[in-house]
Amino acid sequence: MTITRYFSLVKFSHSVFALPFALMGAWLAARGAPELPVIALVIAAAVAARTAALGFNRVVDRHIDAANPRTQDREIPAGAISARAAWVLVLCSSSLFLAASFALNPLCGVLSPLVLAVLLGYSFAKRFTSMVHLWLGVALGLAPLGAWLAVRGDFSGDIAQPLLLAAAVLTWVAGFDLIYSCQDAEFDAKRGLHSVPARFGRTFSLRASIALHMVTVGALICLALRADLSWIFGTTIVVAALLLIWEHSIVSPSDLSRVNMAFFTLNGWVGVGLFLGCALDLVFLSGVA
Repeated sequence: MTITRYFSLVKFSHSVFALPFALMGAWLAARGAPELPVIALVIAAAVAARTAALGFNRVVDRHIDAANPRTQDREIPAGAISARAAWVLVLCSSSLFLAASFALNPLCGVLSPLVLAVLLGYSFAKRFTSMVHLWLGVALGLAPLGAWLAVRGDFSGDIAQPLLLAAAVLTWVAGFDLIYSCQDAEFDAKRGLHSVPARFGRTFSLRASIALHMVTVGALICLALRADLSWIFGTTIVVAALLLIWEHSIVSPSDLSRVNMAFFTLNGWVGVGLFLGCALDLVFLSGVA
């Protein structure tokens, strides 16, 4: 089915990477469950932004993907979806993101083109900087900040909370992207593309990933203290840390056969688990500020 191909093109199921943290930002801003219309618009904006960003990535990288044995079966190189059709998806998703942002409040609307520029700009980053992994982290780290503004309408409240969450997301995403990028270290180096694995090798990259994930856990602990969250969220931090340890234990410079499990499965549980812990904490124990 065509719709299935589009979902595969943008890896729709991987929305679990950014969406839970956007919802966490909204829950923290409201000190509990936000109003349903706000939740719906936050979800629409987050999913549309991610769809636009990944669709754009697939379009601009289609020739690179065609040359890489690991990615040559993706929808555009394989001919399952045309570049023109993918462009239509990017434009529609971008328009939905902008519309949802303006529907939330004026500040979100004004900032939404800048956010979109960061998201789309990521697709060009590996052409000129090895810090492409941090760029991706920043792109996803904007989700909780945007959700905070969606609920508050301005920068009021304890802005340190969404900033700490954004720092956790940034380092978490950059860390697991380093693992994922190890698969293409040789290909990127030969093509003149920039990444940490291509420049410094797999061993350094996996060690850097561990360091980044240690910062992730530290930022989450600081968030729990700053937001006065209880043992519920604290427990999910412990579980997330254990999942990250497991993630690093199943990959090595000489064995990347379980990258998909490390990248997709375990990280998906990290995001969903942290959101559920935060939401339950705020609703049942922390009370409404």
